[in-house]
Amino acid sequence: MAALIVGAQAPEFELKAIDGKRFVLREELARGPVVLAFFKVSCPTCQYTFPFLERLHQTYAHQARGHQASGHANVTLVGVSQNHPKETAAFTKEFGVTFPVLLDDTETYPVSNAYGLTNVPTIFWIAQDGEIEVSSVGWVKAEFAEINRRMAESGKIAPAAVFKPGEDVRDFRAG
Repeated sequence: MAALIVGAQAPEFELKAIDGKRFVLREELARGPVVLAFFKVSCPTCQYTFPFLERLHQTYAHQARGHQASGHANVTLVGVSQNHPKETAAFTKEFGVTFPVLLDDTETYPVSNAYGLTNVPTIFWIAQDGEIEVSSVGWVKAEFAEINRRMAESGKIAPAAVFKPGEDVRDFRAG
């Protein structure tokens, strides 16, 4: 089974973050769209992708919070680790990840399996109604740009330039 496709309903789940906080998908969707980024710490493409996801988080997290009171949707970006807490914490530190990271059970991977993961990274944009609107496997620059555009749109601001001038950013990298 391939990763869930655009138009599918996102399976409901509850996981704990590495800081011990509870994450319930339906509760987060009540606040706004959710970006789920599944990964393994040993995956080179995940190591490539997560610093770019952190840039999105840094760019939009503070702006979205400021707009929340005015009724603008707040996008939640979360990682979903397929590793143990200690390895996951080391990964977030090494790659400068400050957005919440959830822990999928490393024995049975219930959430990864519910989302049909075959490769990591796999990133989903889940609309407030629970529909998957972006399903991206591996590093796909065009799909990353789409997530950037949607995050900006949710905050009612212009999309940020998340790639630095002169930075060599690949169009595709298999997961």
